[in-house]
Amino acid sequence: MSTNKLKVVVLTGAGISAESGLQTFRDSDGLWNGHNVDDVATIDGWRKNPALVLAFYNDRRETALKAEPNHAHKILAELEKDFDVHIITQNIDNLHEKAGSTHIYHLHGEISKCRSEKNINLKYDYDKPLKLGDVGNDGAQLRPDIVWFGEAVPMMDKVMKLCEQADVFVVIGSSLQVYPAASLIHYAPPFCHKFVIDKCIPSNLGVGKIVRIEHSATVGIDVFKTELYRIKDGHVK
Repeated sequence: MSTNKLKVVVLTGAGISAESGLQTFRDSDGLWNGHNVDDVATIDGWRKNPALVLAFYNDRRETALKAEPNHAHKILAELEKDFDVHIITQNIDNLHEKAGSTHIYHLHGEISKCRSEKNINLKYDYDKPLKLGDVGNDGAQLRPDIVWFGEAVPMMDKVMKLCEQADVFVVIGSSLQVYPAASLIHYAPPFCHKFVIDKCIPSNLGVGKIVRIEHSATVGIDVFKTELYRIKDGHVK
């Protein structure tokens, strides 16, 4: 890889996956496919009713594996030809991988993997229903490799350092309401070109100059692409 490529750091949220048909929970008052998020997306929910949580994520896994990347995913993959692109995603699907992106950091885990209940580092690729009684090599129950509300985000230190190196930082399809992921925009350096692509962008992001592209991901990505090549060509200082 050429060392003089602009480093483009991308933070993607549920909005980019929604355009591939994957449902988000923040659009429906905290209900995710008819379930209260506290029941299926928290460590307390897992402890209370693991069978419910496994069934819920089995459905999510099946849906995610059938989904296809949309225009926004594909453009991000294509940009690797001319830029050093790194994608930090809050999403648990593998649509960025399907589109062909190669530098992907899953902040909240991956639906296509599972892990030991006791050992966060004992992980397995998994594409079938996960059941109570399925155990890892350590004998512990397997659970979805998902970072639930109430759990630490192990990858944060790594991606914070990545954001500090960005020449261009863009947020796509995120409400910037879920922390600590929402804080990453503040780690991009002052000289960095910053963009937010979303249909509803918070009025005050508190990060200085930023280009707001108030469109869906699949529409806004083309606006961003044009601006990115202008930066590359030296048209924007």
